[in-house]
Amino acid sequence: MIRRRAVFAGVAMAPATRALAQTRPLVVASKTDAEGGLLGNLILLALESGGVAVTSRLQLGPTRVLRTALLSGDIDLYPEYTGNGAFFFDRQGDPAWHDAAAGYALIRRLDDTANRIVWLPPAPADNTWAIAVRRDVAERLALRDMAGFARAADAGHLRLAASAEFVESPAALPAFESAYDFLFPRGRIVMLPGGDTSATMRAAAERMGGVDCAMVYSTDGALSVLDLVVMTDENRVQMVFQPAPVIRADALSRFPMIPGLLAPVFARLDLAALRRLNALVTVEGRPPRAVAQAFLSGAG
Repeated sequence: MIRRRAVFAGVAMAPATRALAQTRPLVVASKTDAEGGLLGNLILLALESGGVAVTSRLQLGPTRVLRTALLSGDIDLYPEYTGNGAFFFDRQGDPAWHDAAAGYALIRRLDDTANRIVWLPPAPADNTWAIAVRRDVAERLALRDMAGFARAADAGHLRLAASAEFVESPAALPAFESAYDFLFPRGRIVMLPGGDTSATMRAAAERMGGVDCAMVYSTDGALSVLDLVVMTDENRVQMVFQPAPVIRADALSRFPMIPGLLAPVFARLDLAALRRLNALVTVEGRPPRAVAQAFLSGAG
């Protein structure tokens, strides 16, 4: 009886060779932020449960460090965001990044063609820049979306906490102002150092300096805890940043079971789930690995 040989990426691999390749652990990394650590642990635990030999380099560094390590082969897999493809390929003006499906299809094609990097199915959550308003203010002014926020800002009713990058970057506050035809008075913005949204959210929640709204990321875990209402971006001003596992094609050829292990996990990470998990890490101080383990156990 002739045994069929497994073929990966156009290269025939004998069973013995494939078994030897799979003895080399897959190097899994993540970014240093809390959500990066959480996503990295979800990936690591899911792969371990599927019998994949892994080496952990979680919370290795920022985007630039992770991207460089992936392209060089120092790491094999890490969670990235679809919208960052705009910067990886210097295509920030492409409208595809403002649509979840189109952005994913574009970065999947570009990275596979240029780098043999495979983007696996993303989570149905968008971790992008947003503006949130303290709930009592949002209810008093009937604010639910950026159109209403624009009118309130023009009327001088709001005071914003934000980073210099959010205020100055053409992709952030100026993009909102252009799309919704308003100008937030710069004298009513409290500039906080760095880009830490935990500081801007706390400023709004605690009324620091009269602040009642804040620059946030849409998956921030403290939003519900601090009772902040995220304004809906109905004009899709911001690019979509869906978290997705990215893996080197040569590593995927060694472990072809990986998509089947990770797709069900990421499919469950909608916006509500990701905010809740992030809150367990950033607000309650639970270890990311423990949070990831509990989520996977609960999801079966």
